[in-house]
Amino acid sequence: MFTISEAAQQARSTASTIRYYEKIGLLSPPKRGNNGYRYYDSADIQRLAFVNRARKLGFPIASVGDLLRLADHPRDPCEAVDILLADQLEAVESRIHQLRELEARLRRLQDACNGKHPIRECKILAALSDTASSRTRTLS
Repeated sequence: MFTISEAAQQARSTASTIRYYEKIGLLSPPKRGNNGYRYYDSADIQRLAFVNRARKLGFPIASVGDLLRLADHPRDPCEAVDILLADQLEAVESRIHQLRELEARLRRLQDACNGKHPIRECKILAALSDTASSRTRTLS
């Protein structure tokens, strides 16, 4: 049995994260000692590590819950897992697309200014201001 700090260290997490995951139902309520301390076994730590790995892959909390429920039924077909992964991959690809568009806008802003003139003439600041004409030219 492990205390919450030991469990956090084992799973490379924090005690507050463990308490949060318990609160939202990703982890079962822990066993409690007479002293009121939370105690975790190796299965709890494995589940916490699973959650942490899924979160590092960018899965939203709801999808992590779905993955855990699926993992609790090891003999079922894994089609639902494949669907969740495909959904996550699509979300990542969409985010990459958005970031590339953001990068292009930032590069256009960077190209709009050479930094050799006074601030009052800075095209970057003008583009970020409420001046509609400068914003549409440089931020778009």
